[in-house]
Amino acid sequence: MASASQNSVFEAAPAAESTGDRDKKSPDSPTVFAPDDSTSSVRRGSIEQPYRTYKIRWFGLVVLTLLNVMVSWSWLTFAPVTSSTAKFYGVDETMVNWLSSIFVFANFAMTFVTIKLLDWGLRPTLISGSALLLIGNWVRYAGSYSSDGNKVTVVAVAQALLGMSQSLVLSAPTRFSETWFTSKGRVTATAVMSLANPTGAAIGSIVVPLWTNEPSDISSVVLYVAIISSAVATPGFFIPAAPPTPPSSIHDIERTKILPSLRALVRSLECYLIIIPFWVYTGLFVATTSLINQIVTPYGFTDTEGGIGGGLLIVVGLIFSAITAPIIDRTKKFVLVIKCGVVIGGLCYLALVWVPSTKEIGVLYAVLCCIGISSLAIVPVVLEVLTEFSYPAGAEITSTTAWAGGQLFGGCFIILGNSMKAAETADPPRNMKDFTIFQAVLAMAMIPLPLLLGLFGRSEHVALKRTNTHQNM
Repeated sequence: MASASQNSVFEAAPAAESTGDRDKKSPDSPTVFAPDDSTSSVRRGSIEQPYRTYKIRWFGLVVLTLLNVMVSWSWLTFAPVTSSTAKFYGVDETMVNWLSSIFVFANFAMTFVTIKLLDWGLRPTLISGSALLLIGNWVRYAGSYSSDGNKVTVVAVAQALLGMSQSLVLSAPTRFSETWFTSKGRVTATAVMSLANPTGAAIGSIVVPLWTNEPSDISSVVLYVAIISSAVATPGFFIPAAPPTPPSSIHDIERTKILPSLRALVRSLECYLIIIPFWVYTGLFVATTSLINQIVTPYGFTDTEGGIGGGLLIVVGLIFSAITAPIIDRTKKFVLVIKCGVVIGGLCYLALVWVPSTKEIGVLYAVLCCIGISSLAIVPVVLEVLTEFSYPAGAEITSTTAWAGGQLFGGCFIILGNSMKAAETADPPRNMKDFTIFQAVLAMAMIPLPLLLGLFGRSEHVALKRTNTHQNM
């Protein structure tokens, strides 16, 4: 029976499956059994070690979710109000777009640092991510206190710090769910934390235009975001590194080192068929979210309507993903979901070529909602499948590589989109139809890749290696 001293935030609940950081307890440490865990235990020396989950995992999940919300909101502080931002800082819209690009390029530059920190453990990763979120937001406010003088350079440095923070907190969910959750809840846990990132983008797209009535309001917006980020980042310093006891038997398998993990990922054809479309679709999603106002306003839509469209793009996708994630978690139809998502996404980007010129707000919102559904529904699935296909490669390797590539593509697409704007003499002036055509061609070109999964006698290569390994232990 568990003693009263253990009925705390570390109170255990029965568990059956998952992975995590290595258990540091010695064989002679006393063991407390959770109720009904007799079928999920292993003998260590003379002590029987139970596998269990702990209630404090929900604290970590909530904090990591909020960190992802705020780091993404910090990124999209300026994009929904491009013209007001440009006037406040005394720059042109190209520089405002560069503020978004600097963020995502800094995210990519942190790739190997993120992998190494996650290899050391969750705690140093989340402490670093929380610290960068705090520092980045207040440095940005220092450059936005007033519009006197050209302080956009300070803001650009702050954007880089925030991008570095995102690399850490966005790559952590798969490792966190491995460490604290069973296989029955990993996809859902990963979905909640990973999809919090686009949630922050949705909040920024909707709230920032409402807070910005004139260019001078930009300073207040940056301050509000800094205050909220401070409240969210502070608990990030207190997330436990790992549970006292592991949630599953797969935890007892020695973790693969970084270089062997990278080799396993590079040598898997199936991983290429998934990660390349993920990079491209993430990049397209990042670019569309950042540039949606500039895509639609030349056709008569207002900044507010564009911001709402960007918000719907994300919110509807999040709602759909929240509904489907538990179902996918139970059915394990990962490959089918990826195939459907990529096909639907390609068709939606094709439709986006013509929709703005119709000037029908309802049609625009419908297409953006479908893009959000197809893009966000596959995010947690891809992250889990990459971990399954490349097993025993570490989850931090696959998730960081996937997100880093997507962010790099996103930054490149933002710059490319800005350079593909039509001239002032075009009809309508400064339209981005050429860029939407580019997006459509690229999205459609990705469709065949996931459709090849499991074909040509390679069905055994789409097996869920991590799940099967656990079930056979």
